[in-house]
Amino acid sequence: MEQVLQVNKIEKYYGNKGNLTKAINQISFSISKGEFVGIMGASGSGKTTLLNCISTIDRVSAGSIMINGKDITKMKKSQLIKFRREELGFIFQDFNLLDTLTAFENIALALTIQKVNAAQIQTRVKEVAQRLGIEEILNKYPYQLSGGQKQRVASARAIISNPKLILADEPTGALDSKSARMLLESFEELNRSLEATILMVTHDAFSASYAHRIIFIKDGEIFNELVRGNDSRKEFFDKIIEVVTLLGGELNDVI
Repeated sequence: MEQVLQVNKIEKYYGNKGNLTKAINQISFSISKGEFVGIMGASGSGKTTLLNCISTIDRVSAGSIMINGKDITKMKKSQLIKFRREELGFIFQDFNLLDTLTAFENIALALTIQKVNAAQIQTRVKEVAQRLGIEEILNKYPYQLSGGQKQRVASARAIISNPKLILADEPTGALDSKSARMLLESFEELNRSLEATILMVTHDAFSASYAHRIIFIKDGEIFNELVRGNDSRKEFFDKIIEVVTLLGGELNDVI
């Protein structure tokens, strides 16, 4: 199976020689095309640092990260900007929508930057809006939308340019339980019908139970890994809770 992401023995240090903090220690894993993978860990475990390194926001101190066969750890800043725009999709907890643009314009922005022609933009935005059930709100501005609607607009924006990898950072963190469930079901649909490859960082065991596989991080290292296989989502959720308990610390830090 084609590997979209390969993380090879990466390390990340902060500080200077007199006061070094190792946030990530020798982490290695890979994600194949069409996988939906979750990363879990308590606050301070290194999961956000890991996502920042994969998303090209931060640089690793050692090791390599390959996305779609390209080593992002060796790219220059100008190359990273282009790579991020063309190869990655981002879904953030706080949506990051532009208030002065309609939902349609927010979704279309990436295609506009890539100079895609207007007719094609119209077609592609309508297609992705239909998949996410947001056709009726395309002409509304972010202030007119609910949290769940905003997050689905953000998801549409993330996938409109057919990125090789979608990175979701606590995507349900600002949503109520109904909106969270609808968003996660949208992720399932995108993963199933478009073979979208998704890497999601989450504190929430319920959100994590929608993934195919969970990588647990503790003290900057991989602590455990769970594969859903043929388990129901409820069975997978129960297994996730068992590992969360083994991770130690306050359960509330993780779920």
